[in-house]
Amino acid sequence: MPTANTEEENSKSELQKNHGGGGGFTRWAVVAVIFRLALIYFPGNLNLSSRPEVSTPLTSIRRLAEGYWLKQSSMSPYAGSMYHGSPLLLSVLGPLTVKRIEGQPSHILCSLVFVLADLISSILIRATGRKLQIAYRKSLKSLNLLNKSTDSGALSSGDIAALVYLWNPFTIVACVGLSTSPVENLFTILTLYGAATGLAPLAAFGWVMATHLSLYPAILIIPVNLSYSGSWFYPPAPLSPEYTYAPPSKLFRSKEHGKVGDGKSSQEIIFSWRRVFHLLVWTSLWSVYVLVLCSISVKQHGSLQEMFQRTYGFILTVEDLSPNIGVLWYFFAEVFDFFRDFFLIVFHSNILFMILPLAIRLKHRPCFLAFVYIAISSMLKSYPSVSNPYYV
Repeated sequence: MPTANTEEENSKSELQKNHGGGGGFTRWAVVAVIFRLALIYFPGNLNLSSRPEVSTPLTSIRRLAEGYWLKQSSMSPYAGSMYHGSPLLLSVLGPLTVKRIEGQPSHILCSLVFVLADLISSILIRATGRKLQIAYRKSLKSLNLLNKSTDSGALSSGDIAALVYLWNPFTIVACVGLSTSPVENLFTILTLYGAATGLAPLAAFGWVMATHLSLYPAILIIPVNLSYSGSWFYPPAPLSPEYTYAPPSKLFRSKEHGKVGDGKSSQEIIFSWRRVFHLLVWTSLWSVYVLVLCSISVKQHGSLQEMFQRTYGFILTVEDLSPNIGVLWYFFAEVFDFFRDFFLIVFHSNILFMILPLAIRLKHRPCFLAFVYIAISSMLKSYPSVSNPYYV
C-alpha cells in the first residue's frame, strides 16, 4: 500500500510533468525583479513615496525615518504624530534609512528589502498554490473526476498566481514607492503558506507578525485554524491540511448515494481540536516573544501602553484624516464629534459581522476564505493603499 508521502510525491511529479516544470516562472520572476530594480534608479524614485495612494500614515517610509530619528535623539519614536508603526520594523528598517552607499540612491537599501520581500512572497504563493492544486487533484481522483491534462506547456495555477502578484502594477508601485506594505504582505502570505503546508510554528509566526504590523490580519485566525487543523475531511483520512481543500460534501454524498442530501453519509466530518490547540500554543508563544522584543525596543523611551495607543489605537480611532483611497477619512472629517464614537463602532463592526457567516459558508475552502477576509478588510480598513487588496 503506498504511503501518503509517496502518493504526494507522485502527484507532484505528475503536476510538474503536466505543466512543464518551473522554468517559465523563474524567467518571468527574474525579469520582474530586474524591472523593479530599474525603476528604483529613476530620479526621485518617480515621487511615488509622496502619493497618498501608495503611502499611508502606517506604511510611509518617511514617517518611519522620522521615528528612527526621534529614537536616535533619545526620544520616543511615537512622540508627536508622525510614526505609528511597529518598533520592531523601526529597528530593522530604521538604520537603512540613514545608511548611504556612495554613488547609489539614498533609498537603495530599503528598496532592496522591499524587492526581496516581494520575491519571497511570490515564491510562497507559488508553493501554496502547488500544495492546494495537489490536494484538489487527490480529492477529484477519489471521486474519479480527474481528467488527464494534455497541455504540457502551460504554467500551473500556483505559478500564474505568483506571477500575477509579481507583475501586478499596484504591488510594483508599492515596492518602488517605498511603502512598507510588501513586508506586511510577506507575513500574511507566510501565514497562509504555513497553514496550507501544516507547519504550525510558521503559520503562527506569520499571523502574529502580520497582526502586529497592521492589526487587520487578526481575523485570519479562523481560516488558518480551519486549514491547519484538517477540519473537513472528504473522505476521512489521516490528519493532514491538504484535505481541507476538498470539494464540498455534496459531491461526495452524490458519489456515495447517487443523489445529493440523501440521508447521513458514512463519510463523517472530522474536526481536530488537538491541532487547533497546537496552533494556539505556538501563537501564544510567538505573541509573548514579540511583546518581549517590543518592550525591550521601547523601554528606554516609552512603554508598551504607548505603543498600543500609537499603533492599534491610531488605527481604530482614525486620528489622521489626510486623504487616501478609503472613505473613512472623508466621512470622519464631516461627521459631528458627538457621533464620532458611534460611527467608529459601526465602521469597524462591519468587518466583524461578516466573519462568522463567511466562515460557515466557506469552511471547506479556508484559503479562499482568507482571501475574502483580506479583500473585505482592505476595503473597510482605516488607512488603505493600492497594495492592500492584492495580498494573495
